[in-house]
Amino acid sequence: MDFDLKNIPDDASISKQDLVRLISLVEQKYQEKISYLEEIVRLLRHEIFGRKTEKHNPNDHLQMPIFPSEQQDGEQKPSHNTVVIAEHSRKKRGRKPLPADLPRVDVIHDIPEEEKVCECGSCLSRIGEDVCEKVDYVPAKVRVLRHIRYKYVCKNCEGVESSGPTVKIAPVPEQLIPKSNASEGLLSHIIVSKFADGLPLYRQEKIFGRLGIELPRATMANWGIAAAERCSPLIELLHDEIRSGPLINIDETTLQVLNEPGRANTTKSYMWVFCGGTPEHPAVLFEYHPTRSGQVAMAFLDDYRGFIQSDGFIGYDYLGRKRYIVLLACWSHARRKFVEVVKARKKVRGGAQSPKGLADEALEFIGKLYLIEKQCRHAQMSADQIYQVRQEQSKPVLDAFKRWLDEKQSITPPKGLLGQAINYTLSLWDRLIVYVEDGRLKPDNNVAENAIRPFVLGRKNFLFAGHPKGAMACATFLSLIETAKANGLEPYSYLRHIFKKLPLVQTPDEYRALLPQYVDRDAVNSLRS
Repeated sequence: MDFDLKNIPDDASISKQDLVRLISLVEQKYQEKISYLEEIVRLLRHEIFGRKTEKHNPNDHLQMPIFPSEQQDGEQKPSHNTVVIAEHSRKKRGRKPLPADLPRVDVIHDIPEEEKVCECGSCLSRIGEDVCEKVDYVPAKVRVLRHIRYKYVCKNCEGVESSGPTVKIAPVPEQLIPKSNASEGLLSHIIVSKFADGLPLYRQEKIFGRLGIELPRATMANWGIAAAERCSPLIELLHDEIRSGPLINIDETTLQVLNEPGRANTTKSYMWVFCGGTPEHPAVLFEYHPTRSGQVAMAFLDDYRGFIQSDGFIGYDYLGRKRYIVLLACWSHARRKFVEVVKARKKVRGGAQSPKGLADEALEFIGKLYLIEKQCRHAQMSADQIYQVRQEQSKPVLDAFKRWLDEKQSITPPKGLLGQAINYTLSLWDRLIVYVEDGRLKPDNNVAENAIRPFVLGRKNFLFAGHPKGAMACATFLSLIETAKANGLEPYSYLRHIFKKLPLVQTPDEYRALLPQYVDRDAVNSLRS
């Protein structure tokens, strides 16, 4: 402000001391608001022009033992209750060998016949060969499968006028989409291209056009909806698989759906994802809903008993009131708040390194927690061993971090990015520390975020679903594709296999045998070639 506080007259309506105090308070609030807006501008500029990664370079001391005071000069022998973590080994760098199951075509390079004679007149003998493998690509080709059904008739009955000759013909093979000219291979390619590779139908229409095939996007969309309806029994079984494990991860993101009854085309709908099942048989299920209401999760988790992990969305709060559900928060979301503070930090002139701030100290605490988790994964520990390590190493870090948060909360402006990060972490603290009480749990909700990421990337290309049926078909195929990937299956081969088998199955056990967790892996892998 452009005035001198010392020049305020003494005969004002309030005392000079009170007026100075009031103006100082206004200036403080004014500067806090300016600082907050500057942080927002820097963060937005970084989001637009900067790197999108959330990686944070830890300081050197993070590579040292977490609790240096416990070290002694001499090497200590581990006690019976000590869990020994294997030391880190660097992965071998270099070009990876090409898969052995890929077909090989030998291209022979030989010297001319006249050069195979030595100067002494003797013929040269081949003593070996030098092999260099290069990856080749054969462009896609479209072919037509001609289903030929032979007809048979009795020649001796041709002259009989009473009934006439009997004509026999092979039955029409069962099809996933009756009276359609799409094979299971073409359907699988269209669906995987859109939902796994983010290639919208209008682009696929152009690609097929270059191959000489006129295939309108409306036709492909109708095929996808019809195929999704045939897969509905598998989705119902996936629902049960999700609820069979001790933990369910939940996340949701927006989706614009046209022609929704009673809603404008600009209204946002939501795609929900649920990840669960047993560690040996993970399952991923997507569901389209017009709303983000917590009732969606409530309906899905009816009578479920176990752990639920999500972000800090208030719609999940009601789940925590159920007696047999324990809520977990996500450390990745808490960490992201502090990363935003670092991104929005004012740059130092001259390219000098920015001084260490409070956000960096918070990231160091979180980095220690993830370092412990990394060591446990590297050592391939059991759930009981992970629980013991967390009790001995993670809990002291959490206790120290909690004291740090309580101390800094009182001296940090609550409306700034740092204040928001501290308040967010403290508001979810009881849920953030739950993971240390069970070795089967994870500190973050990355399982659900990784599952929903392909849909988010694809949404940038196809933008919206043209009808609620299309949104439901999208959820169906995302569920099958992401569950197949989670179980180590190649999506195209898996879809092609089940599209061929679905018209023939009838019983629940036969449908269950087509889920990615229990499908015949040899039959699926045989379709990769």
